[in-house]
Order: sequence, then C-alpha cells, then structure tokens
Amino acid sequence: MLYKKRMNAMKRYLFLVVALLASLAGAYAKNYPEWLDRAVFYQIYPSSYMDSDGNGIGDIPGITLKLDYIKSIGVTAIWLNPVYESGWMDGGYDVIDYYKVDPRFGTNTDMVKLISEAHKRGIKVIMDLVAGHTSNQNAWFLQSMEEDPNQRYSDYYIWTDEISEKDKADIVERYRQPNPQSSTIGNFVEKNAPRAKYYFKNYYEAQPALNYGFANPDPNHPWEQPIDAPGPKAVWQELQNIMVFWFDKGADGFRVDMAQSLIKNDEGHRLTSEKWKSLTAWIHEHYPENVLLAEWSDPEISLPAGFDIDFFLPWRSATGYTKLILPEPYGKHATNYFNLAGKGEVREFVDYYSRTVKTLSQYGYMAPQTSNHDVQRPNILTRNTIDQLKVAITFFLTLKSIPFIYYGDEIGMKYNPDAPEKEGSCEVFSSGFVNERSGSRTPMQWTNGKNAGFSTCEPENLFLPVDTDNGALTVETQDADPNSLLNYVRKILALRQDSPAMSNTGDWEYVSDPDQPYPMVYKRFAGDEFYLIALNPSGKKVTTTFPTLGRARAIPFSTVGKATFNSGKTTDKLTLNPVTAVIYRLEK
Repeated sequence: MLYKKRMNAMKRYLFLVVALLASLAGAYAKNYPEWLDRAVFYQIYPSSYMDSDGNGIGDIPGITLKLDYIKSIGVTAIWLNPVYESGWMDGGYDVIDYYKVDPRFGTNTDMVKLISEAHKRGIKVIMDLVAGHTSNQNAWFLQSMEEDPNQRYSDYYIWTDEISEKDKADIVERYRQPNPQSSTIGNFVEKNAPRAKYYFKNYYEAQPALNYGFANPDPNHPWEQPIDAPGPKAVWQELQNIMVFWFDKGADGFRVDMAQSLIKNDEGHRLTSEKWKSLTAWIHEHYPENVLLAEWSDPEISLPAGFDIDFFLPWRSATGYTKLILPEPYGKHATNYFNLAGKGEVREFVDYYSRTVKTLSQYGYMAPQTSNHDVQRPNILTRNTIDQLKVAITFFLTLKSIPFIYYGDEIGMKYNPDAPEKEGSCEVFSSGFVNERSGSRTPMQWTNGKNAGFSTCEPENLFLPVDTDNGALTVETQDADPNSLLNYVRKILALRQDSPAMSNTGDWEYVSDPDQPYPMVYKRFAGDEFYLIALNPSGKKVTTTFPTLGRARAIPFSTVGKATFNSGKTTDKLTLNPVTAVIYRLEK
C-alpha cells in the first residue's frame, strides 16, 4: 500500500514537472518561421538592378538572370522594393494597382517566374507592401472623389470640407516634393473634388492616406471615423486580400512600408499594434512559413505585435543607431562612428541593443541594413577605401541580427550626391534639409564595359548614371580578386552559415568599455564556440583592456589592418591599428 502511494506521488510529481517544462517551452517558443535563423537578406531596387530589354531601366527578368550571382554571395532571401503599377511620384511607393506588376518591370507571369527560379536556388522572395497610402491615380481613390459617398471605395480615404485650427497647428508638414502639384495644409491636401475639398495624405501630396480609422475620434471632426467603421474595416480586409493574392503566387512575405502609420492619432500605436497582431496571427496560421518585415524601427512594439523582423532605421535616434551609421547632420562625418575622425559614440546603441537582443529573441529579429533606397551608402565622401568599407561591413554582418545587404554595397558602390532627382527621390523636410535619395539608387555595376553591364542602352538613356571608379567597383573585377570586398562579404556570410556562434541565433555580448568607443569589441558565442569581433574604423591606433575571457588562443578568422590580442590571468588586451577589423576564434 505504501509502495502504491509512493508511486502515485511520483507520478503526480513527474506530471507537474512535465507540465512546467511544457509551460516554459511554450513561453519561449519561437513565433517566427525557423528559416529566419539562417537568413541573410539582399535588398533590390528593381529599376536599378539589371535591364534585360535595353530600355535603360531594370526589370524583373533582369533580376531572374542574376539569381546565381545573388546565391553566390551567401544570400537566402531577396526583398524587392515595390514592383506594382505606379504613378512614379515616389519611386514606386505610390501604387495604382496592387494586383498588377508595373509594365516597366514586366508582367505578373514574370514575377511568378522570378519567385519559382529563386525557390529552385533556395532563395525566398519578399515583396514590398505599401500599406498606408496609394497613388492619387488609383481607381479606389478616383471613385472616392465622386460625389456619391456610398460606393465601394468611398470610405477608403479620409475626406473633409473643413480643417480644424488644431490640425493646422499640430500637424507638422515634413515631407514635400520640390514642386508639389497641390497646396497642402499640414497633412491635408486641397483637391476641391466633388466629394469634399481636402483629403488626408500619408507622405507626398500624390499619396492619399488609406482610411484605417482614428483612435479616439473627435465627434467634432466628422472625417475621423472609428476603426470599426465600415470603411476602415474594408481597408483592413483589402490589405489582407493583397497579401493572400501574392502569397498564393509564391511570395514568401512582405516588408510593410510605414507599418506604424495606419491608424491616425494612435498614441503609442496601441490600436495599430492590436490590429497588426490580429492580422499577423492569421497569416502565421494560414501561411506559417511566410514572414512580415516592419518598417517601424521600434522592435519593442512591432515584434510583440506579430512582425517577424523590424529594421534599425537611422532616423530613430532612441536606438543609438543614428550615431553609429549616419552623420549629424547628413553629409558631415565628424560624429559618425565609422569615420577616420574617431569621434563617434557607442554607449546608447550598446545599452539599447544589449537589452532588446535578449528580451525580443522569442518574437523575432532586429535587422541592421548596410544602407537602403532612402539612406546613403557606406561608400560616401571620405569613407571610401576598401579597408574602410570592410571595417563597416564587418559590423553589419556580425551582429546577432538578420543581415540586410543593399544591392551593390557588397562591392562598395558609391553614394552619388550629384545624381539627378528621379521619380520623387528628392525629399524636403520642414527644417530645410533636403535628402537626395537618387544617390543610393544608381544602377548595379556588373562589368567594366558599357553602362557597367547594367543595360545595352545608350548612356544618356540610363535610369541613373554609374560610377565604377575606373572598373574597381564592379562584380567582374571583385569576383576575380580574393582580397576584394565582395569576397570578404562572402567569407563572413559563409561563417554565419557554418558557425552556431556566428549565426543569427548565436549569443551576443559587448566586451569593451562603451564609454571608450574605440575600439568596439563584442563576442558571439554558442556552447563552447567563441568568437571575438573588434573594430577600429578611426585613423588612430587604439588599445583596450577588459576582464579576461579565459581563452588563451586567438586564431584570426579574418583581419583587415593589423591587430594583436594578449590574454592574461585577469585581463585581456587588444591593440588595433587604424582602420582595422578582426574576427578571432578563441580557444581555451
């Protein structure tokens, strides 16, 4: 009898242990597709990648032609900027038809073929979803302008005959094209349509905001509909329909443009987050291998809201990323970390990243970008040598994050400050600052021949001009040079695939003193595998000491410049020459 009681007690104990373990496993279960743990993304601006028909503009068949090259870099996924039919007032981000590829790029069939050919090579394809606004040429908008307010698309947008004094005073006009076609007051554009006098814009004047409703709508503002009104509900359903349309054609996910901008007057983005959480849960249930990337730049909100990835964007200073990557103001590099001046800061970034990389790992990934279609490339002004670019890209490719490589950064393509304005690329802020984005959208440089191999057209017909630095900044030249930036990128990405410590899932910890910014030293580790990364982009020799890591042997995996590592009983010492980056494998 006593034996039986003991056995029953043991069973109850084991049951509780199993239940507890199951509970813990559920608490820390990944909420994203497993393939992200080894993912490396490559961003392509379609107009600028490869022109297959000789008209001077890149296209989808051109991207398909270059899939073997993309795979050779070590890339596992492509993110394409918008390929939908567009009015081209903002580089494709003013969409006329979400269900149709723009004729400049090809056809829907070309898109399906690209996806199919990419999948044969083990490459995922992520499209760009412009969720917050459309083109003012979109059929939905044209119908909403009509006098009858009870048609299908009537409430897809926000219309009013009056603008309150509060709206005029509170909404700061931030984004203007140099020569806007309409007068704008705050975020309202004067249209004088049969429906009403003004519509609400989301970015440029040609981009009317879709109506996802208002948080706490003001009863004195009849244009502020609640989020459960028929119009906002229909717009959310339309967004889901667009996703499903392309998912069913093979797309592996979406990067969502301005994902936080949907519900207006939503303090802290609380309601926006709740709506995204509901939609992403549906997607994860019905398309479990597909992913959503947020252009939000606040992972502490976007990842718990269901997004699988969120970007570090340089204009959100709370992360400290701005002080690392961009000058302040743009164009001057005195305070940029990856500059010869050596006057950068790391403390804010280290504090933020150290906290969030641990707390958010169950939800998904943060993602630094080498640059993008809105941001200057690493090769800019005095940061222009191959060694300088190698030091910067070592940082991008060795964090515990999903790397995003902007096309051409793997060969060190230049930011061209003199590139002409193209299709809304000139962004004007209320402060007077002008961001000329064309300089980061120039054609991919493939060969040393005509038009850098991008197009067979006459040079004057190119989408934007090329600058190969006398042939040095081309795939052809760098592919043949074992010491090139391209082959350096390939080497690090191969390590990320082969090493648990250096993979997206390996742990990260800052090692050197954040208040002594140079050098930047951190470790990546998993189990007993241990790597140390040290960076000194400055023009001065620097030394740092830190509590010993207990690893006697430091075997260089890769070195740019010259570095020495000395392990001691209580402290370790690192000395780096100017413009140096080293990845050590540490052994006991």
